[in-house]
Amino acid sequence: MISYTIWSEAGGVGKTTLSVNLAAAHARRGERVLAIDMDPQNGGLTHHFGGEVYREDPEVDNLVRHMVERPKGDFTDLVVEVEENIDLVPGHNMLESLERNLTRAAQLEEDMHDENYRWPKEKQLRRVLSDADIPATYDVLIIDPPATVGQHIYNSIYATSNLLIPAELSAKGAQSVEGLRDVVTNIEETLGDIEVGVLGVVPNKVANTNVQREYRKLLNEQDLPIAPVSIRERGSMLGDAWDGQVSIFELATNDDHRDLRDYEQETLEKFDRLAAFISKQFESPEVTA
Repeated sequence: MISYTIWSEAGGVGKTTLSVNLAAAHARRGERVLAIDMDPQNGGLTHHFGGEVYREDPEVDNLVRHMVERPKGDFTDLVVEVEENIDLVPGHNMLESLERNLTRAAQLEEDMHDENYRWPKEKQLRRVLSDADIPATYDVLIIDPPATVGQHIYNSIYATSNLLIPAELSAKGAQSVEGLRDVVTNIEETLGDIEVGVLGVVPNKVANTNVQREYRKLLNEQDLPIAPVSIRERGSMLGDAWDGQVSIFELATNDDHRDLRDYEQETLEKFDRLAAFISKQFESPEVTA
């Protein structure tokens, strides 16, 4: 199964845009995708796919209830089909209290065992997905968490074992990348028993300026793999996709939306290439005699 978390410590670098449009690019390859919104902030992946009908209802079943072993139904009941070959586990307001709920659940579980027992808070999303047989149901799993390090991040990375990192070529983006190797190492130490793979750093919101060229040099100096494509600034197209609550591919093919300009078509091709680049890293090496 192709599984990865799209994450950067810097906010506003385009991780949700990457999540939405990479999900669509994988789907175009015939891969069945499950996208999970782990970001407690309103207006992210769930909004973009139009799946936020029950976000504010405290009584409905949601992902957090499953992670603390208090579900109200089957995991499959949480899943919403949002585009062809793309299913979504929407965000819910309970994600805002995920850390507190996991801590409370851990205390309850540990009180029922001996003093050496530890209920692993960071492993609960992986448990939920495994119990629901998600690896056998989907070809691709993409998780979109918040920027702040905590249980949202720990659970997302433990569930996927892999990171894709958007990097804005600016002072903000460069700062987040410079210490990223140390951040990944610290997360591995916290999680304890997995090695986190960095699939690539994706330069995002790229413009052909001298300042950005300087930051690109800094990015090249980091000990991290860089994706073979850069995503240029496409505010108009991405804004229209956001307003229409669709991916840029749906924007391009649906008659209800506007026609894309020639230079915008290049962005679709880049997302196709990026999805292919990611998928290839999960291919098993050929066995030779």
